[in-house]
Amino acid sequence: MEEKKLDLNSIIGFVLIFGILIFMFYQNQPTSEELEAQKAEQEKIEAAATEEAVANEPKIETPQPINSQDSTAVETYKTTVGAFGFTPTREGTTKLENEVLYLEVANKGGQIIEARMKNYVTYDSVPVYMVKDGNAKFGLNFTTSDSRVLNTSDLYFEPSLSKNGDNQVLSMKAKVSNTQFLEFRYEMKPNDYLLGFTIRSQGLNGVINSGRPIDLEWDLKGIRHGKSVKYENRYTRLTYNHDGGKISKLSEASESDEETEEDIKWLSYRQHFFSSILASDTHFKTAELSSQNLVEEESKETQFTKIYKTKAPLALQGGELSQNMHWYFGPTDVKVLDNYEDLGLADTIPYGWGIFGWINRYVFTPFYNFLSSFLPYGIAIIVMTILVRLALSPVTYKSYLSQAKMKVLKPEITEINEKFKDNAMKKQQETMKLYNKAGVSPMSGCIPALLQLPIFYALFMFFPTSFELRQKSFLWAEDLASYDSIFEWTTNIPVISSFYGNHVSLFPILASIAIFFYMTLTTGQTMQMQQQPGMPNMKFIMYLSPLIMLIFFNNYASGLSLYYFISNLITIFIMLAIKKYILNEDKIHAQIQENKKKPKKENKFQKKMREMMEQAEEQKKSGKR
Repeated sequence: MEEKKLDLNSIIGFVLIFGILIFMFYQNQPTSEELEAQKAEQEKIEAAATEEAVANEPKIETPQPINSQDSTAVETYKTTVGAFGFTPTREGTTKLENEVLYLEVANKGGQIIEARMKNYVTYDSVPVYMVKDGNAKFGLNFTTSDSRVLNTSDLYFEPSLSKNGDNQVLSMKAKVSNTQFLEFRYEMKPNDYLLGFTIRSQGLNGVINSGRPIDLEWDLKGIRHGKSVKYENRYTRLTYNHDGGKISKLSEASESDEETEEDIKWLSYRQHFFSSILASDTHFKTAELSSQNLVEEESKETQFTKIYKTKAPLALQGGELSQNMHWYFGPTDVKVLDNYEDLGLADTIPYGWGIFGWINRYVFTPFYNFLSSFLPYGIAIIVMTILVRLALSPVTYKSYLSQAKMKVLKPEITEINEKFKDNAMKKQQETMKLYNKAGVSPMSGCIPALLQLPIFYALFMFFPTSFELRQKSFLWAEDLASYDSIFEWTTNIPVISSFYGNHVSLFPILASIAIFFYMTLTTGQTMQMQQQPGMPNMKFIMYLSPLIMLIFFNNYASGLSLYYFISNLITIFIMLAIKKYILNEDKIHAQIQENKKKPKKENKFQKKMREMMEQAEEQKKSGKR
């Protein structure tokens, strides 16, 4: 991670800054009056801190105040702050922390400049930061009554700590006077990732120009947390709740995306398994949203994924600001986010759309959480896969039965193809007649496969986004939510590195082999019917599917590849059991012959298709005359 690196330029910069500070310290000694004022202020702060001090309570750093003899600092202050009349205060930060979250709030801007998860680390064992080293900016942009444009990120706020029951309360006030101020109020609960956050003003009616918009601006540069930055970036999105509960998101893959939306309830800057969320009790009427992609290729040097920006105007109430909101800095974990049902934060998890998302959220996620509560995580995947395949075995039976019927009809279909090899239309008509007499539908094998698509897609979304799998090991896989590398190289090979990566994952290889044998088993009889017009080249598909698995899933979550490997193994065993012990091709052939003897009544669709073919045949004959 970036904080582990300290290059020569950084060292030289630190030495120069330290030298300048020492020089300024000796050149700008405060007067005795200023020392007395400083001492009194310091004693006041220390007395307040002593009364509030308990185990794990936040502490306020108290660096030196702006020195009146430092003309540069004073002039800068007058330009950015003094024009609005705010009282000068000290540089510094205030720390808020509970059992799970550490925050640092700067006096300058009153904004969070560091947000760290206490119980999680990245792939390289560095603490998970959502905000650090200036990657985020939050503030209000407004115009004063004398037409000056200010941003709160340039103002200095005065911190004040207090308690509200067990909650820690930090009030940050940018003061014009004791009765005139702009306040950012943070309230942290014990053992909670959600903070109460209020923006309010007092006595600023007439000072703020109510005829100009007051824009809330929130920018964040997503910090990399995962081993594969391209894979992590695929699930890094700006998601938002708007228009009465509609969940939308900006593009994941495009270089940049911008939208203007209305009635925003919450905004989520998701960084795959962790999220920074801003929710408002009073919805934002409009918001300009943008997302810029920073990942071009897989590289260990890439430290950021996307740049998110939001601009939302706030409304004055009686000439004053009053906006109740919430900050969330924590895991994108359904177990945590479900605790905030009133805000609907669990909807930030990318379960998938429609019925796919419903199956994922309400079936697979709770089911896997239950299994992993008493089984090792890899074993839980295997058990869930077995149960899913057994539940789908009736569908597998229907599919294989259809293939067996088609295989029985193969000699007659071959005869039709030879007889009408020069007349495609007639060949199709006779084939359809054969199917109708035999009571066989070529579509009956496709329908069971279609019925399984919601299950397959839901599982495809489940494994990469399941927080339960993050950094859980199984066999050689160190992290079931990332790839299971067994061999790596550092040389960049242009085409291979771009599509395959600089490593080899074993589970995708095993899954590819299983898929190949499964395709060989299921497409054998289908390939025998390639002479029919319109039939896909199943031999090509048989080789293409394992190749896609081998390449595309090399950077995917190893838990997903493990699922496909086990799933295809089980399906192969089920189909072999059906072939050997359940289906009898002689009985199927006899049944088809019996069906042929029975008169078959055409349904409307079959009748219409026959008439269309006959008309086409007549038109073809007329054209030849």
